[in-house]
Amino acid sequence: MFQQDFIDPQIAAEHAAELTQKAWYSLSIEDLNGLFNIPHVWTLLLSFLVNVLVCWFITQFFYYKKSHRKDYYFTFILFSVTIFLLLFMLQSISMNIGFALGLFAIFGMIRYRTETLQIRDMTYLFMIIGISAVNGLSTNVPFVSVIAANLLFIIFVLALESTVFLRQSASKIVLYEKIALVKPQKYNEMLADLKERTGLDIIKIEVGHIDFLRDTAFLKVYYNAGTSEINTIDHITKF
Repeated sequence: MFQQDFIDPQIAAEHAAELTQKAWYSLSIEDLNGLFNIPHVWTLLLSFLVNVLVCWFITQFFYYKKSHRKDYYFTFILFSVTIFLLLFMLQSISMNIGFALGLFAIFGMIRYRTETLQIRDMTYLFMIIGISAVNGLSTNVPFVSVIAANLLFIIFVLALESTVFLRQSASKIVLYEKIALVKPQKYNEMLADLKERTGLDIIKIEVGHIDFLRDTAFLKVYYNAGTSEINTIDHITKF
């Protein structure tokens, strides 16, 4: 009875409203500043834009121009976005360099069991991962240095893709039935026969597995393709 008389409901209501107003005022000044960190958001958006543009440029004008693989196009862009955002957001968490390198190694060892990746595809995939990791972990690096690093990626890919000395001749596997021509002494005859039958500008022929029971042999034929596009089924020998 004494407590009910001592606590005035009107005073309690006014005191609660004052506390609520102070709490809201404190949140708007201190906590909202961290919640809406505008410089951090701008850094995220700008770095994300640079990363996506660089990875898209390399994928579109260097990789896709030769391979025309839309499935890998899709994979490279999503890898770029995912790895960049993951590493960028993880920077706010306390982690040592060992964890970062381990995470990068996990992404680098990813392989698809549905299809064997060609060395060129795997190289571009690893490069996309590296570019995204560099951009995602470079928030404390001057922006000019980040742009310079991305330009170096593009310049080196451009130089290697356009250098005539690094261009490899195309090759395909041929199941050859004229077993008598696979002898080293008959090489010129085999070369002329394959040029006539395939219509390819053949440079070199390597003799592989020989089956005397079926009178067949597997040959690896190197030729000038006359185009920069890559044939993805050159080495398929069976359905």
